Amino acid sequence: MNIIIMLIASLLPAVLLLLYIWKKDTQKEPTYMLMKAVSWGIGIIIPVIVVEKIIGLMLFGENGSPTTLVDTTAMAFLVAAIPEESFKLLALWMVLKKNPFFDEHFDGIVYAVCVGLGFAAVENISYVFSHDDWASVAISRALLAVPGHYAFAVLMGYYYSVYHFVNRSPKVAICVLLAPVMAHGVYDALAMASLVNPYVGGIGFVVLIYFCIKMHKRAQAKVLALVEKDKN
Repeated sequence: MNIIIMLIASLLPAVLLLLYIWKKDTQKEPTYMLMKAVSWGIGIIIPVIVVEKIIGLMLFGENGSPTTLVDTTAMAFLVAAIPEESFKLLALWMVLKKNPFFDEHFDGIVYAVCVGLGFAAVENISYVFSHDDWASVAISRALLAVPGHYAFAVLMGYYYSVYHFVNRSPKVAICVLLAPVMAHGVYDALAMASLVNPYVGGIGFVVLIYFCIKMHKRAQAKVLALVEKDKN
């Protein structure tokens, strides 16, 4: 029974966010295509782990760990944000490249969120099941980490759609990856501040909460912008 509760606690945040973005879509995508996107998000977990392990070894060695803010920032961007968002973009491209249902601006966000939350759900399971105090981990990640992946995905999907339907400029193309990488990197850098010392971690956590509020406001604005664009 405990395992079932842990599994529900791990998956529920991603499921709720998927349902939210699904309800926002006025012309629903086929269920099998949404499941394909989620499956791609799950499928990239293994290559992401391998790449992150290799980069981590190159930066910090076999038993090394970040001890300064420079180290944690490097880990946040080079070990986590860049590999994860790059593979998510690859997965999104694989889902959308020959997708006949990708015909509305909001679709980019829908499919990107499916990819991002597929990834986040499996990641969340690994975190929750690997801690003795799993309940507090599940709660903190439900409030911060999983919504973080949702926000990163919204940014990626927004710029993917803008590039596909509206503006094929190099600037927009760069933003497809740069926007989620920057958001993800800043998020992780603030979250990892506690690895330096508890005082820095406390300050980082306060700034992290503020950053998350601003990031989700921006993500919500992107969602509403594309919903309105499809109405016109």
